[in-house]
Amino acid sequence: MDVAILYSGGKDSTYAIHEVLKKGWNIKYLISIKPTRTDCYLFHYATIEHTKTLARILGYKHVYETCNVADPKKEAEIVKKIVEKSPVDAIVLGGTGLQQTQIKSIQEVLSHLKVGAFAMHDSLDHDGLVRQMIEDGYRIIITQIAAEGLTEEWLGKEITKENAEKLFNLSRKYGFHCGGEGGHFDSLVIDGPIFKRSLEILSAERIMESECVGHLILKKIRVKTKPIEHSKKIYNSQCTLTKD
Repeated sequence: MDVAILYSGGKDSTYAIHEVLKKGWNIKYLISIKPTRTDCYLFHYATIEHTKTLARILGYKHVYETCNVADPKKEAEIVKKIVEKSPVDAIVLGGTGLQQTQIKSIQEVLSHLKVGAFAMHDSLDHDGLVRQMIEDGYRIIITQIAAEGLTEEWLGKEITKENAEKLFNLSRKYGFHCGGEGGHFDSLVIDGPIFKRSLEILSAERIMESECVGHLILKKIRVKTKPIEHSKKIYNSQCTLTKD
């Protein structure tokens, strides 16, 4: 099956790539859409521009567009136009199926093309998913927050075994989703078993709109090489690294 993955560079869409590779499906391309405004319904705002570098690291064709509207139907039309130009059998999203506005909007615009759209981790326990990603060696950085209980200290912080439980406890206390579904927080994955190189953040700036709302701007990054054995063998035959 040929699929395209709606790729923000965050934990959910990155792990969708992980799972698609395990299933043996063909990833035809990644789609990343950068909003020019912070109130879009379907797309992450922070650090999306760095998916260009991450797609090269992962070795996939990358389609990058911008979005200047805040309307789920109009936003989904951007995805439809991409698929019309480069057909696939399905669009794969990350997440655990809770982002119904996103899924339904994309499903509706793709229905006449007979292209499916689904969340890769539908109905899974999200805190368990985050723990599994960390166990698998993924490095997850929080890049945007918008929830009571999340403050500036979390921006740019890596989610680790040590602080993941604190994050989950905050989600239970303040009522935001433990995986950030619904825009409570967004993330960027800078390394993992499907990465043949990693992304290093050299400098970043925190932009706070209020005590609990803000985003990260990556000012300087670089791509780092790593020993080939760091990439799991099951992915080596399916990920071909392209040159910068």
